[in-house]
Amino acid sequence: MNYLLTLALGLLLLVQPAFAATSTWQIDNDHTLAQFKVQHLVITHVRGNFSKIQGTVIIDEQDPSKSSVEVTIDARSIDTNVEKRDAHLKSPDFLDVEKFPNITFKSKAIKQGSNGQLNVLGDLTIHGVTKEVELFVTGPTQTITDPWGQLRKGAQATTKINRKDFGLTWNKAMETGGLVVGDDVEITIETELIQQPG
Repeated sequence: MNYLLTLALGLLLLVQPAFAATSTWQIDNDHTLAQFKVQHLVITHVRGNFSKIQGTVIIDEQDPSKSSVEVTIDARSIDTNVEKRDAHLKSPDFLDVEKFPNITFKSKAIKQGSNGQLNVLGDLTIHGVTKEVELFVTGPTQTITDPWGQLRKGAQATTKINRKDFGLTWNKAMETGGLVVGDDVEITIETELIQQPG
């Protein structure tokens, strides 16, 4: 009987850290920004961002491959500092935000990359079209306690997509050659995460 009790306690000690290592974190919208960059007129780039972002990150400290990420971006929050251009990007020519108000990402696999990065493979949905993309993530950082007693982490994710893959095909040819809008879109997400109770 003592042997069985000792064995049970040993197994419990092995299992407990696995549960303790898993934690839930919410994206802090006030300190998170999804930025993008796309070529314009072949000679320069237009930059913009989405300011309304929510999501959940489940972090397994012992085995990052068991972690997960789900993010929702309000496409209507796009901002390029030019009101007329923003209206065009929200129109059916591009994001068609009335029909497709959200951009979403849901992870499918996470693996250790180079230079301490994490490679997060998942489904990105834009304009009602879902494609598999890979995010290159720096972080999460170490946990800190903010002045209000909340536990926080930070992370940065980058990727590049072809907008045409998501049905964003509007363009115009220039008389001198080339197109008004480039196809490749570089994306960077800077985020702060707040640990949730439990």
